[in-house]
Amino acid sequence: MLIPVLLNELRPAPTVPDLLLGVVPRLPWLAHINYYLWIACYFPPALYLLWRDRRLFARFVIIDGAISLTRGLMIPLTGLGPPFGADINALRPFAFWPTWLNLVNPYRALVGDTAGIFLTKDMFFSGHIATTFLLFLYGRKLGRRPARVFLALQLFSLLVVFFSHLHYTIDVIGAYAVTFAMFTLGDRWLRRRLSPVGQEAL
Repeated sequence: MLIPVLLNELRPAPTVPDLLLGVVPRLPWLAHINYYLWIACYFPPALYLLWRDRRLFARFVIIDGAISLTRGLMIPLTGLGPPFGADINALRPFAFWPTWLNLVNPYRALVGDTAGIFLTKDMFFSGHIATTFLLFLYGRKLGRRPARVFLALQLFSLLVVFFSHLHYTIDVIGAYAVTFAMFTLGDRWLRRRLSPVGQEAL
C-alpha cells in the first residue's frame, strides 16, 4: 500500500478549497499527536475483538487489509495536495526506499514520526476514519456496550481528523462509503468461507 502512496508524495499536487475546513479551526498540537491518538483508538478495540472472537477478528483483519490496499490505489488516482501547508515532498524529494523502510518499521514509525513527516498527500480516503469505522461495524457484533465504546472512539477520531486538518471533507465521506461497501460485500463472503457449518449468521 505504501509504495504507490510514496510515489504519489513525489508528484506535485494542488491544495483545494474545503468549506468545512474553512470554518473548523486547526489545532497544531492536536495535529502533532494525531498518529498516537489513532493508535489509541485502533489497537485496544482491535485487541479486544481478538480476545472476544478470533473468527470475527480474522474477518476484520482481511477486510481491513483489503481497504488499505484499495486506499493505496485511490490516493494516486485522486492526486489531492495537503489541506494545510506546502507540498514539501514535491519541493524536496526524499530517498524512496530508505523512507519506505522507515515507514514499515514500527519503532521508527512511532518514535521518528515518519508518517507525519513523509505522508502529506495520502488524502482520499481517510485511513483514520476507515479503520475506526470498520472496528465499529465489527464491534456491533459483540453487543451493545462494546459497540458504544467503539462508536465513541470512532467519533473521537473524526474530531481529531477535522481539528487537525488531516483530510478534506470528501476524504471522510469517501472513507465511510468505501468501508461500508467493502464490509457489506466482503464480510458476507468471509462468513461463508471462515465460519463453521451452522455459524454463518454470526
